[in-house]
Amino acid sequence: MHPALSINGLRKVYANGVEAIKGIDLEVAQRDFFALLGPNGAGKSTTIGIINSLIRKTAGTIDIFGISIDEDFARAKLNIGVMPQEFNFNAFERTMDIVVTQAGYYGIPHSVATERAEHDLKLMGLWEKRHTRAIALSGGMKRRLMIARSIVHRPKLLILDEPTAGVDIDLRRLLWELLRTLNSEGTTIILTTHYLEEAEHLCRNVAIIDHGTIIQNTSIRELLKLLQREVFVMDLISPLVKTEDWSYGDAQIHIVDSNTLKVNTHRDQSLNDIFNHLNENGIQVSSMRPQSNRLEELFLSLTRSDPP
Repeated sequence: MHPALSINGLRKVYANGVEAIKGIDLEVAQRDFFALLGPNGAGKSTTIGIINSLIRKTAGTIDIFGISIDEDFARAKLNIGVMPQEFNFNAFERTMDIVVTQAGYYGIPHSVATERAEHDLKLMGLWEKRHTRAIALSGGMKRRLMIARSIVHRPKLLILDEPTAGVDIDLRRLLWELLRTLNSEGTTIILTTHYLEEAEHLCRNVAIIDHGTIIQNTSIRELLKLLQREVFVMDLISPLVKTEDWSYGDAQIHIVDSNTLKVNTHRDQSLNDIFNHLNENGIQVSSMRPQSNRLEELFLSLTRSDPP
C-alpha cells in the first residue's frame, strides 16, 4: 500500500539564494493524523506550497498515494484538499456558492456538489448561514467554511495550515472533534499549528522542521520521551506551614505562595511517590496541572539552536 504522502530529497532555493528547504525526506502513512511543526520561517508553508504545486521546487520528488505530482499532477491533486492559513475565498460570495464552486473545479456535477455542500455545511455547523455572504461571517465561521470547501471533493489527504489560528477555545475544541471525525472515517490529515497542545491531542506522528531541515520525525509518544523533566503546578487544600523550598529525590519543590507549589521533576520519578511524600508532611493536593504543554517545552528546546 502506497503512503498517503512520500517526499524524497525535496529542496527549494529562491532566486536571492535563500535555501528554504534543504533536502527533506518525509513519509506519511494512509489514515495517519500527522503534525508538521516548526517555528516561523522554518519551511512548513513552503513545503505545503510545493505539495500543492503553488511553489516550484528546486529538486526532489513528491508522490501522493503513489502518484507523482511531476508526472500527473491533475490526477494527484484529486486526492489533496488544502486549507491555507489565509482566507482566500470571494468575501462577497454566499457560503453555499463558495463550496459548490470549489467542487466544480474538480469536475463534480452541480447536483452532486450541492448535495455534498449541504452535508459539509451541516457538519461544520454552517447550514443556517448557507445564504450569508462570507464577509458577514465571524472569523470562526470563516475557518469552518475553509474546511468545508477543502473537503467537498472528498480528498484522501487533507492538509490544514494553522486551521484554528485566532479562534476561541470553544470553537477550537469543536474543530478538533470535527477533524477527529474526518480522520476516523479514513481521511489522512497533515496539520501545521502553533498550538502545541493541539498537535499533542490530535496527532499520532510528528515531524519538526527547522531551518529547512527535518530535525525530528517520529511518533508523538516517542518524541515526548525526550523530555527529561516536567514542571507541575499543584493547588493545595490547606495553606502551607513550610516557608522554604525543598527537594525530594530528583524533584525540586518550590513554594509559589501559601496555597500553591511548583514541582520540577524528572520524568522517571513517580508522581505517586511525590504525592505520598507531600501527604506524609501534611500537605494535601486539591488539583494539579502542567506548567506548560509538554510538547511545547520540547519543541522550544529542539528549535532554540542557531542555523547550521
